[in-house]
Amino acid sequence: MKGLGMDRLEAMEMLVATVDEGSLSAAARKLRVPVPTLSRKVAELEEVLGTRLLIRTTRKITLTDAGISYVATARRIIELADDAQREAAGEFITPRGDLIITAPFMFGRKYLLPIVTEFLGLFPEINMSLVMGDRYVNLMDDHIDMALRMGQLPDSTMIATRVGALRRLTCASPQLIAGHGMPRHPSDLATLPCIGTGQPGQSTSWEFREPETGKLFDIRMKARLVTSTEGAVDAAASGTGFVRLLHYQALEALADGRLQMVLEDFEPEPMPVNLVHVARGQMPLKMRRFLDFSTPILRQALTRISQGPQPVRGTS
Repeated sequence: MKGLGMDRLEAMEMLVATVDEGSLSAAARKLRVPVPTLSRKVAELEEVLGTRLLIRTTRKITLTDAGISYVATARRIIELADDAQREAAGEFITPRGDLIITAPFMFGRKYLLPIVTEFLGLFPEINMSLVMGDRYVNLMDDHIDMALRMGQLPDSTMIATRVGALRRLTCASPQLIAGHGMPRHPSDLATLPCIGTGQPGQSTSWEFREPETGKLFDIRMKARLVTSTEGAVDAAASGTGFVRLLHYQALEALADGRLQMVLEDFEPEPMPVNLVHVARGQMPLKMRRFLDFSTPILRQALTRISQGPQPVRGTS
């Protein structure tokens, strides 16, 4: 094989990033390198290998057969190199290093942040970043070590640790129910004021389940107000509209009677809650220690949420 005259591992990382991002320009932005530099590195790699890896058009990048095989091997090599670096730094021997966790904002602030602060007190050689937000992030692309995810997990490449489940509730203030009447079926919501937590301008769609058959169905309505989850709780409690919330989001307002649950018979199955991380050969001790520490605490918290405090329920 010809001499490289370049960092082969760096070239592999650039190739993999190009494939993952779908274009040279997107990969260059992610890696923070000029596009000509990235293009040259990939071209040099193809020259050294003596084969073409990418088919580049103005619209997309496609892997050749040789490229498919090489990228799969390159991914394994990059992962092994990362493991070797962490092992050299002692991360497989002593729990140390940087750990990045992501979680939905409201749940992260209320339930995960106290766990993180307690954990840091026990492990002085670990530094953590807790990224809180409701935007879905790709763990590999965003270099996230672990995520708390709510809902079904479509990506089978992730390793998931189940920590509990959360009910999806439909709620309203007692004043609103008194003024509009208690809805008997989810279809009634189409003519009632509702509050959404999605993007402005989007129609709101809530999932329900037929109690007799278990069949799932969606009800779409135009929200009178679209806001953040925290804002939706406050607005619903003030009588602005009906709202769909996860149990932990509504817990305090339910307990003090500012909100009541409605349409409980049509409630869908509880949403699973998992801690997820990318599958790898060996887990660094910093991740193993956090997983072992946080899992039982989160399970207890989610069990407490499901058990109480007992909310005020709507009456007919």
